[in-house]
Formats: sequence, structure tokens, C-alpha cells
Amino acid sequence: MRPEELLCSTAAGLCCPPGDFHIDPVRPVARALITHAHSDHARPGHGAVLATAETLELMRLRYGDGFAGTTQAVAYGETVSFGEVRVTFHPAGHVLGSAQIAVSRNGFTIVASGDYKDVADPTCVPFEPVPCDVFITEATFGLPVFRHGDPAHEIGKLLDSLALFPERAHLVGAYALGKAQRLIALVRAAGYDRPIYLHGALETLTAAYRDRGIPLGDLRPARDAAKADLAGALVLCPPSALKDVWTRRFPDPLTCFASGWMRVRARARQRGVELPLVVSDHADWAGLCATIAATGAQEVWVTHGQEDALVHWCTGRGLKARPLRLIGYGDEDESAETPAEAPQ
Repeated sequence: MRPEELLCSTAAGLCCPPGDFHIDPVRPVARALITHAHSDHARPGHGAVLATAETLELMRLRYGDGFAGTTQAVAYGETVSFGEVRVTFHPAGHVLGSAQIAVSRNGFTIVASGDYKDVADPTCVPFEPVPCDVFITEATFGLPVFRHGDPAHEIGKLLDSLALFPERAHLVGAYALGKAQRLIALVRAAGYDRPIYLHGALETLTAAYRDRGIPLGDLRPARDAAKADLAGALVLCPPSALKDVWTRRFPDPLTCFASGWMRVRARARQRGVELPLVVSDHADWAGLCATIAATGAQEVWVTHGQEDALVHWCTGRGLKARPLRLIGYGDEDESAETPAEAPQ
């Protein structure tokens, strides 16, 4: 079987013609299989959506009850059949509910990774490599310069700064789904037990994590705190809020940003970030390469990111590889992180 007969690129995204479904389509389709709830992968308006229960709940919170015609929850390890095509969801370790999707027919398997990371995260089920014939990998940080390092070291930098500048509120820009909750969990694991304050745009999704039994400690709305009480406080907000008038309510704010992109110092300077924190929910270069090897795939399709460098790495090791050039994927749009109706 030619791989393209099982999964192929279309204007709507990855399509499985024999199974009559799309994976993370960028426009409304009859049946969509969704890897995770970030807005560049999970869009409203599909006729039917299959995803993990956590992803479906997060989509409901983001888009409302009528985000799809019908929904079906699929557990990790569960297999769903569409004619001769069998589909199985596996943990991706990216955010709560994130999944890789294995698509099989007649003994031939393609795994679509969605977004993933191969390091520990206390807020989601860890990534597991899935043996396959073709592996479709993201390449957000698909350049050798991107080495994320130990997130505990980055959290240590944040806690050291809080101790050094007890008069300054530390505003940490973090994506509302996944990154914010992981940062809270990492800070708690490092022993920080003071209240953590949240921008209004983070409250609903963070509550969804707590409802799933993930301990996050004492969290409070930033809007309810007096300015004097926020001196030396840790405050999480969407990245877009760091340049907003919202920051004026805090005493001498020190801006921080948690992202794999903070490895590039010029990006931190461009954003006016005083304390860059290299914490990412995507695999770094070493993680991408190790994951490809672990799948045993002889062919690799690379998408949404630094595609050419990873394709070159694969071909240099005897693997067949090509870029998919899919449109519409990447870092979640910051504008989606700060809904206009969200209390701040």
C-alpha cells in the first residue's frame, strides 16, 4: 500500500479517504479526529468530532456546547473502526487530553503525532512512542539550536527572582491551555506554596484541570487583589497581556515569558521580556530525533515547523522523508488566549 492511499494532504488538512475522516482539519468537515484542544488543531463547526474526553471538554469550554454536530470520546488505547480502517488514540504528552492518532489498514500503520513532548509533565499523561510504518511528526522546534533543558532549572530562576525582588510582581506570560497549568504544577513541585494569581483568561481552563484531579494549590483571580498585596506575587497571564494596560495594576511588574522560543535571546528582547523561561510543551530537537528513532518508522512526514532541517536529518540516516507543508498550524494565536469577554 502506498502511504498516500491511507492519509493524504488536502486543503482541509490530513484526510483518510478510505475511512472518510480528517485529522485536525482547518475547515469544517463531516468527520474530524482531533489530537488536542489548541485552536490551531481543534476548530468548531465539524459534523462529528472524535477526541479524548478531556479534549472534548476543553473544546466545549472554548467554543460552547454546540461546537460540533455530534461528539464521541475515545480513550487512550481504544480502537475505533471506519470500514477497513482502524484508528487508535495514544498519549502525546503535550497538554491535557492530547493524543497521537494511529491509522491502520491491512497491517500498515501511519501515526499522526499532533503536537507532542517527550519529557515529564505532571498535568497530562506522558508521551508513548507508537511503532509504525510512517510517522507524521511536528517540527515546531526542528532546529539543532533548540535544546529546552531541564524545566526545573527554569523554575529555579523564577523562584530566585521572586526572592531577589520581593517588591516586584512577577508577570509570567503563558499560553492559557497547557503551559499555564504546567507552570503552576512545576512551581508547586519546587516548594512554592504562596497564592498564585491568574488573569481572567486563564481561569476557566485552569479550573478544568483541577476538575480532573490535578492539584494546583491556592489560585486566586488577579482582579480581586489589592495592588499592595501583589508586591512580590506570582501572576500568570496570556502572553498578549504582557503589553496590555492590564499590567498597570501591578507594583513594578517584572515581565517573564515561558516558551521554547525564549532560547533565542533576540525574541526575548523583541518582546521586552526581562526574565525569559525556556519551558516548552513541544519536543526539542533532541526529542524529535529520539522520537522518530523510537517509532521504528522507515518513512517520516514533517509538518508545521522547521520542516526542512528535520527532513535532512532523516534522509541522512537512511529514512525516506518529506515535508507536508500543511497550512494553518503553529503556535496558538495569542488573540485566542484573551477572549474579549473574559474578566481580567
